[in-house]
Amino acid sequence: MSLSEIIIERIKKEGPLSFRDFMEMALYYPELGYYNSVQKKIGANGDFYTSANLSASFGAMIGRQMEEMWQLLGQNPFTIVEYGAGTGLLCHDILDYLKSNSLLYDKLNYCIIEKSVAMQEIEKQHLLEKVSWYASIQDIPEINGCILSNELVDNFSVHQVVMENELKEIYVDYNKGFKEVLEPAKKALIDYFEAFDIKLPKGFRTEVNLDAISWIKEVSQFLKKGYVITIDYGSSASELYDNRRSCGTLLCYNKHQKNDNPYQYIGNQDITTHTNFTALSQWGFACGLDYCGMTDQTNFLTALGIKEYYNTTVINTRINSQSKIHESYINYGLLMSMGLRFKVLIQQKGTPKYPLSGLRFTNSSGMHIH
Repeated sequence: MSLSEIIIERIKKEGPLSFRDFMEMALYYPELGYYNSVQKKIGANGDFYTSANLSASFGAMIGRQMEEMWQLLGQNPFTIVEYGAGTGLLCHDILDYLKSNSLLYDKLNYCIIEKSVAMQEIEKQHLLEKVSWYASIQDIPEINGCILSNELVDNFSVHQVVMENELKEIYVDYNKGFKEVLEPAKKALIDYFEAFDIKLPKGFRTEVNLDAISWIKEVSQFLKKGYVITIDYGSSASELYDNRRSCGTLLCYNKHQKNDNPYQYIGNQDITTHTNFTALSQWGFACGLDYCGMTDQTNFLTALGIKEYYNTTVINTRINSQSKIHESYINYGLLMSMGLRFKVLIQQKGTPKYPLSGLRFTNSSGMHIH
């Protein structure tokens, strides 16, 4: 039975599903959901690229920021927790960079939280030293260090809403095809917009990522001391729910082609939405995470010295002009086309209020997230 048929059967049995439950099945249903299937998702033969998949320089710069965090925490045993490590390339590149600091590397423990069995098997093919896998952050012993996510929150399942005379939630029904139906929105969805003092105009359709709030609460609970680095595409609440985004931000990716129809290629395409960084900052603060700062990926990487690192380290490892040109092109993408779209949010708990190198350069989109 295909995943579409399984979803249709559930709708016939239980009635219309919230869009959030539909998206959860499409992405995470055992063996058939997009992230739990064996198909290749990332890279040239997959459906999308990530920054880590494009260049080792990206992981090296994150490693450089973590090295500074370790120093600020007193050079004690340091745990890195990465949520959803994808192919494991980012982990590999961070560890490869940190090996140059033997004092840190000897005290390092790298934990990957991966609920996709298929992705876990891919990661284990080239990650052995220093790395352990967990199903949940609750299973990891005392965390003093840094919790990292790269393009995680944008893949959480979201509720979809539309403003009519009152806020309505979108449900998914089936009648010779998937159909959307509207129901009065739950209190949690109404409260979400009130928390940001957002009043949606009539006809405005958008997404609410309640799972992101649950996630940041969990992160703050299990981080004893250290930092949280969240890298994703998104913006502040005021930008996310601006009139220019009256159709929402949901996009689907299949073979590097994007579309806005989640009801096709079910289980065979990625479904994403933009991250609300105001929500992560606001609810994180309420749970004990202090705001360090936010900037775009371009400024973050530049502040950490990616250009100098590339010119002095990476370029010397490329043996021919073709690979050097390719690497230059990739790094241009990290700093320009991709880098300007992605944001880097850093939060801290129980750490000295010392400015971080990666946040030296900020811009208007990075400085005002409330």
